[in-house]
Amino acid sequence: EVMRAVCADFETELVEFNGEKDHVHLLVHYPPKVSVSKLVGSLKGVSARRLRQEYPDHIRKYLWGAHFWSPSYFAASCGGAPLSIIKEYIENQQRPQ
Repeated sequence: EVMRAVCADFETELVEFNGEKDHVHLLVHYPPKVSVSKLVGSLKGVSARRLRQEYPDHIRKYLWGAHFWSPSYFAASCGGAPLSIIKEYIENQQRPQ
């Protein structure tokens, strides 16, 4: 899996991954030395390249101009929250069709 491999390259752990039609949710366990912006940039870049390679015709209708991902992202810390609750939330997202 692409997202898991990128996380491993950053010495982080992808705990949960799911998404909806227009966005994805990732629960990532990472050490303080990891730059969230660099991790997200790599996750977006690597996944966009892989998707363009594997599904070039299908991907065109989902582009933001010439980009697969929007330039923004949302990151929140969940330190102290029960991971089981956060994993359950992500698992219950509707998968894209």
